[in-house]
Amino acid sequence: MDRDAGPEVTLAPGPQDPTAVGVLLEESGDAVAGGQHPGQVPLETRQAAAHRRRSRSHRGTRTRTLPRGLAAFRHRNYRLFWFGQLVSVTGTWMQSLAQSWLVLTLTSSALLLGLVSVFQFLPILLIGMLTGVVADRVPKRNLLIVTRALSGVTAATLAVLTFGGHIQLWHIYVMATMLGIINAFDMPARQSFVAEMVGREDLTNAIALNSSLFNAARIVGPAIAGGLLAAVGPAWCFAINASSYIAVIAGLLMMKLQPGARAVAGRGLEQAREGLAYVRSHPELLRPIMLVGLVATFGMNFNVWIPLLAKQDLNGGASGFGLLMAASGVGSLLGALGLAFFIRSVQRWMLYITAGGLGIFNLLLALVGGFHLALPVAMGVLAFVGLSSTTTMSMANTTVQTSSPDLMRGRIMAVYMTVFAGTAPFGALFSGAIASRWGAPVSIGVGGVIVMVAVLLLGRDVLRQGVSSPVQRLLPRVGRS
Repeated sequence: MDRDAGPEVTLAPGPQDPTAVGVLLEESGDAVAGGQHPGQVPLETRQAAAHRRRSRSHRGTRTRTLPRGLAAFRHRNYRLFWFGQLVSVTGTWMQSLAQSWLVLTLTSSALLLGLVSVFQFLPILLIGMLTGVVADRVPKRNLLIVTRALSGVTAATLAVLTFGGHIQLWHIYVMATMLGIINAFDMPARQSFVAEMVGREDLTNAIALNSSLFNAARIVGPAIAGGLLAAVGPAWCFAINASSYIAVIAGLLMMKLQPGARAVAGRGLEQAREGLAYVRSHPELLRPIMLVGLVATFGMNFNVWIPLLAKQDLNGGASGFGLLMAASGVGSLLGALGLAFFIRSVQRWMLYITAGGLGIFNLLLALVGGFHLALPVAMGVLAFVGLSSTTTMSMANTTVQTSSPDLMRGRIMAVYMTVFAGTAPFGALFSGAIASRWGAPVSIGVGGVIVMVAVLLLGRDVLRQGVSSPVQRLLPRVGRS
């Protein structure tokens, strides 16, 4: 039985199952010990008790047999959410790649390509704090059903316009803005909903598994989209993404939920300020969020950098674009799986180590593009870029969520997502402008340097403590030996 759902009949043993027979015998023994013959116990009572014992037995068995890296899959609601998201996010990656390539085909401009990210993420910056209040007030599942359905409508609109040959740049900008407004409501609700499904005990694992599915889709989606772009064009990518939202909506509708904690009604602006004030007064929240903002703004502009590298510096074309995105996804997936299976708890110093690694690998990628090295070399470096970026963001997400009180998690995650996604317009404009003037390699290199400086400024004390603590624990052992 899941913690968040009723008994799962399909997981219970059948009438001939030895476990069921043993439970019934155990019930009979309990009845005899209590001075009552088994035959005198009402049949309904014995059946109900046996069903409860079977459910507990199966819950314990399933928990013991699951590897530590899959602990969050104990929860039925999370399984429904995860597999629905896997389908939907695959479609999202297909649309992201197709949209970027379509803009470059229409304009051949790095700056105009960067404007897509501006229109898509600017709404999050403008209204993200207030949408966190909504996530704390209303049932998150209902909110997610609405946002996922509306996202499907925007993808279907792009598909229809592209199939008909009527697509223009302003259409893409309008749909990107609409999607940004939808995501402003979706992101804090989706992030904080994970904690409601699995609880604090399995939250770190659930976030790592979410990152795994995101990056598995990041491999599969661009690979499929690259083939479709070369064969039939971007319209089919938009259409497939529109249909992929059916899976996640179906999973949300199938969930069995218990009432969760909700913020009391009040003025939305005041409650948003409460969330922001809480973050500012707690350094364990403020520093990771600041690091996320700087890394996301200057070190993760892959929607601008990778298509430019593929088209202008590596001569990879549409298929090369897909391969580069897939390589980044492979590294990201490996990083997420490593977190899920090998990291029991996230230490703050780990976050700054992986962020520093991202800055170093960005510098290496800039060198690969600047010297026009072979496409496989760029794919190898991008795998490490993906690994370091994913582990950094997953660790930051875990740190923030586990440090947040339940009644304020939606608002705190709204601050986190506003900083993470809302700053993307500035990052896209910054990187796009530099790439337009001096090329993508210079833009990537500048981003890498800024990330490394941010790590040194924000994480100096944390890194010193993180290194000194293991050394201090080791010294007494050395002395005793």
